[in-house]
Amino acid sequence: MTDGLKMSHVSHLFGENRVLRDISFDVAPGELVCLLGPSGCGKTTALRLAAGLEKLQVGAISVDDQIVAQPGGYVEPEKRGVGMVFQDYALFPHLNVAKNIGFGLRHFSETDRMNAIKAALEQVGMSDYLNAYPHELSGGQQQRIALARALAPKPRIMLLDEPFSGLDVARRADLRDTTLHVLKDAGIATVMVTHDPQEAMYMADRIIIMNEGQIMQDGSPETLYFRPENRFVASFFGEVNRFPGTVVDGKVATPFGDVDSQSIENGTEVEVLIRPEGLHIGEALNGHDVLAHVDAVRVLGEVNLVHLTLEAGAHIHARVPRRFSPINQPSVAITLDPDMAFVFPMT
Repeated sequence: MTDGLKMSHVSHLFGENRVLRDISFDVAPGELVCLLGPSGCGKTTALRLAAGLEKLQVGAISVDDQIVAQPGGYVEPEKRGVGMVFQDYALFPHLNVAKNIGFGLRHFSETDRMNAIKAALEQVGMSDYLNAYPHELSGGQQQRIALARALAPKPRIMLLDEPFSGLDVARRADLRDTTLHVLKDAGIATVMVTHDPQEAMYMADRIIIMNEGQIMQDGSPETLYFRPENRFVASFFGEVNRFPGTVVDGKVATPFGDVDSQSIENGTEVEVLIRPEGLHIGEALNGHDVLAHVDAVRVLGEVNLVHLTLEAGAHIHARVPRRFSPINQPSVAITLDPDMAFVFPMT
C-alpha cells in the first residue's frame, strides 16, 4: 500500500445490477485523477464508496495505508480524512458562509475554527464573503464556498463529483482553473468524476476511462489520446472517421492509403478510426491526390470543422486551423497523418 487513495478489486451491485466490476486504481498525494465515462458507467459509485457514502461489498479501500473499507470493516466518512464537493453545492441555505464552512470543524476550538475558515476562503478567492448567505451568491461563488468547506479540515483525499457541470461556460472555465491550482498547491490526492473529455484533459494528471463498470484504460491524457487501447477509448475523446477493412500483409487499406495494422493478425476484419485533425487539407495539384468536395465549414473557436465528401462517396470531417477556409474551392486534396489513425478488430 502507499500514501493517498487506493482501491483494490472493488465490485459493487445494486440489486442484480453489477455497477462496478473488479476495478483497481490508486491516487498519489498531489495527483489529480479523473474518472471519465458515460452516465451509468459506475464512476460516481466508485467515488461514493471512497467517501464512505456506500458500504463496500467486495474489495478494499485504503487512505494513507489505512484500510477504511472492506467486507466486514467500515470507517465512517467523517473519520476518513476525505473532503467532497458535490455537483449541487449542498450548502445549508439558512447558514452564512462562515457557518457553512465551520459546520465540519465543530471539533476545532473557536479560534482555530475561524482561522481555518478564513484560510479556506482565501484559498478560493472568497475572503470578502464571510457573512454572505448562499442565496446571495452566484452558482460559481457557491461552488467556491463548497470547495472551501471541503478544504477547511485539511483532508488527505479530495473527491469531486461533476463539480462544474451546473455552471455556464465562462464560470466553469474560471472555477476549473482555480480548483486545479488550489488542489495542486495543497498537495491533496484528488479524484474527480466527469463525463466531459475536454474537462478531464484540462484537469487530470491521469484519466481512468470507465464503461459498464469496468476500467477501459488508465493513463495520462496524452497516452489515452494518442495511444488508445480500444475503440471505446479512441472514440470517447470526440468524433472519429470510421472505415472498415481487412488486414492484408500487415496493412489495412483506406481511402487515404494503407495504414499499419498494429500487429493485428492477417485476415482480421477491422475498423480504422481517424481523428478529424488527422486529415490534412491542401490544394489539389495532380491526378494522384485523394480528392474531396467541400460541403460546409463550421467555426469551432480556434479551429474549423470541415465537412467533406470523398470522390468515392464517403462523408468525412476534418479539423483544420481557423485561418484556413476552403469553402470556395470546388475540391481539395486530403492527406493522412498516420499518428491519428487507429486500427481495432471489429469484435
